[in-house]
Amino acid sequence: MMNEEKNLSVLNQAIENFSDLENRENYFELYDANIELHGYAGVEPGLASVKQFYQALWIAFPDSRLTIEDMFAKGDKVVCRFTMSATHQGEFMNVPATGKSINLPGITILRFVEGKCVERWSQANFLSVLQQIGALPA
Repeated sequence: MMNEEKNLSVLNQAIENFSDLENRENYFELYDANIELHGYAGVEPGLASVKQFYQALWIAFPDSRLTIEDMFAKGDKVVCRFTMSATHQGEFMNVPATGKSINLPGITILRFVEGKCVERWSQANFLSVLQQIGALPA
């Protein structure tokens, strides 16, 4: 299998795990121990900080599911345009649970080395999530 195909396969498996409550912890197999995320405020380099971010996200939105809109690989990078859908069931950015449904569109670029994501750049509209849960005017 070529590296591009392998990287696509690794990301597809991670996305399945992200959306599966039983296997969610396996999502982190995607990342190298020294993963560096760009575009995530307060997330420091390293897997521990990444886990902390996602665990807080999953507390706020425990039924989070990812839908892939586009995904392709070129060289050591995979580009993925996605939508996360979920229900606001826990505190998110100091906003108590509202029970409202949200859709978070985003795009991410992941750089792989030996089957692990070592660096990732993301743009996701978290401002729209605050609007959708009523914390900010639309």
